[in-house]
Amino acid sequence: MLAIVGDNGAGKTNLLEAIGYLATLASFRGMGSDALVRSGAAQAVVRGQGERQGRALLIEAEIRPSGRGRVTVNRQPLRRTADLAGTLRVSVFSPDDLELVKAGPPGRRRYLDEGLESLHPRHAAARRDFDRVLRQRNALLQQAAGHLTDDVATTLEVWDARLVETGEALGNARADLAARLEPAVAKAYASVAEAGGATLAYEAPWRAGGLAPALQHARRDELRRGVSLVGPHRDDLVLTVNGMPARTHASQGEQRSLALALRLATHAVVSEEVGEPPLLLLDDVFSELDPARSAALVRSLPSGQAVLTTAGHLPAGVEPERTVTLSHGQVA
Repeated sequence: MLAIVGDNGAGKTNLLEAIGYLATLASFRGMGSDALVRSGAAQAVVRGQGERQGRALLIEAEIRPSGRGRVTVNRQPLRRTADLAGTLRVSVFSPDDLELVKAGPPGRRRYLDEGLESLHPRHAAARRDFDRVLRQRNALLQQAAGHLTDDVATTLEVWDARLVETGEALGNARADLAARLEPAVAKAYASVAEAGGATLAYEAPWRAGGLAPALQHARRDELRRGVSLVGPHRDDLVLTVNGMPARTHASQGEQRSLALALRLATHAVVSEEVGEPPLLLLDDVFSELDPARSAALVRSLPSGQAVLTTAGHLPAGVEPERTVTLSHGQVA
């Protein structure tokens, strides 16, 4: 484990974000390219060197405020983002993970999609296909302005068929992952919270009878409102603690424990599937935990490489192989 110590604002999260970017070409905080480049600079360059399966690995990324720049892997240009999948895997833990429990469904859908993409790059392509079809279908519904002309009906049937194809593939993959995650989440929650009772379930009402009948049933409302109302983009991952909705009935401590359990569970499932653990990135997570939960998380951390940041003292039980101090964006 590498521990990075520094005051708030020293650049600790920026460093972890850079590592995460090399794995996904995206900010784990959801920031756009313009926020990843220093103010006034034309570009940012991130370079990571390591070893994977006994072979040297070098990933270099140039980020421009206007969008993603050039990326190379072992000096070879990366033509598609999908080609990077599986080259470097990371599991990110941050205080913002609490929003997985407290906020609305979009974050939980994104959590499942990120887990799927860590398992296999084909899932990233499946999600992009669905998103593209959904945008086209929504555009048609908006243009129709509530009127189902013959032309609209014909074109809508084409996009319905594509939405069924891509939507059922994505929804079924999410449901399968949720089923794999459920026992892992229960185990991780029991370890971190030192109590049981956590469950999760993928909620997709359309899966009971299929997406095609659900679209037919919703067509009138969709034309009236100009938007697609059923499908994976409306699904949710339902989280409970002791049989009650975690979002509204769990305590703050229970919610934090559940958020940690979600990350630990994904890490465990991905490690088992791909045969090696992702790199752990822990962004000041201990600052939000009481001593008991900090100790429980330390005991629950999986083996493998990890990078941890903290603005204070390291919790008991954390014994990094190396500790570096950051000050004003520089290694002191």
